[in-house]
Amino acid sequence: MGGIAAVVDISIFTIFAKLLGYNYIFIGAVSFTVATFVNYLLSIRFVFESCIRYSKRSEVVLVYVVSAVGLLMNLVVLYLCIGIFHVEKIVSKVIATGIVFFWNYFVRKYYVFGDNGANRLPPYSQ
Repeated sequence: MGGIAAVVDISIFTIFAKLLGYNYIFIGAVSFTVATFVNYLLSIRFVFESCIRYSKRSEVVLVYVVSAVGLLMNLVVLYLCIGIFHVEKIVSKVIATGIVFFWNYFVRKYYVFGDNGANRLPPYSQ
């Protein structure tokens, strides 16, 4: 689900920041926010059991609080890569997305949704 959200994030960023020339910080925030919403919907449908630890309202608030930290991380990486080190925009976005992916997944897994066996992904089998 993170991969689908990453495609949404990077696609929006590519269209508006790279192709249309909008400010990369602004578009980075917009694309990240849209991707976070997509990720949440997909995650509660296919990965995590929703409303196990918190009410739906609290769960959504927590997802966005965790994501706000992720957004800040994402924007800092974009600024450092593009603004300071002059790395190409799409490469910078991929780097930022990769870093923030781990933050979002693990905090959601262990804090927001809880790692109480309610995760829907089947265990690895050989």
